[in-house]
Amino acid sequence: MSILYKISLSELRDKAIKLAPETKSFFAKLRKKKPKNLDKVVHQLHDEVFREINCLDCANCCKSISPTLYDKDVERLSRYFKIKSTQFIDEYLNIDEDGDYVFKQTPCPFLLPDNYCIAYESRPKACREYPHTDRKRFYQILNLTLKNTEVCPAVFDVVEKLKKRKKEF
Repeated sequence: MSILYKISLSELRDKAIKLAPETKSFFAKLRKKKPKNLDKVVHQLHDEVFREINCLDCANCCKSISPTLYDKDVERLSRYFKIKSTQFIDEYLNIDEDGDYVFKQTPCPFLLPDNYCIAYESRPKACREYPHTDRKRFYQILNLTLKNTEVCPAVFDVVEKLKKRKKEF
């Protein structure tokens, strides 16, 4: 059963932080070794976890973090809302310390009370790909994955299940 149904989101964050040193050590070994079967195993775990977790039950990512938005995302969302890109940027976006566009506010301005996204079909690439546990070359995003264990119950579950299978690497 998924961690989402066992603990609250604040407990998830606390537990992820507590397990972070262990997870960092495990990820350091994966990064160094780059196991050939890592993507296959992570993708299997992703599928397994998402058979139990419905993102609409949580939406913590939309409530607590902002995706990076690229020019194509801005263009797509501007078209969706039928406004100019400059107006969209002025109304919804800031530039972060890395020089990337991010939403001015959290929760996401397009998140509805029922956790649906008003602009779902036009959502940013980062939202489309979140939580990134099904991407290729998973070893390249281990630092991001570690951060996401504090936000996303699915990521936490994938990582904890992956650590239990460490003998396969």
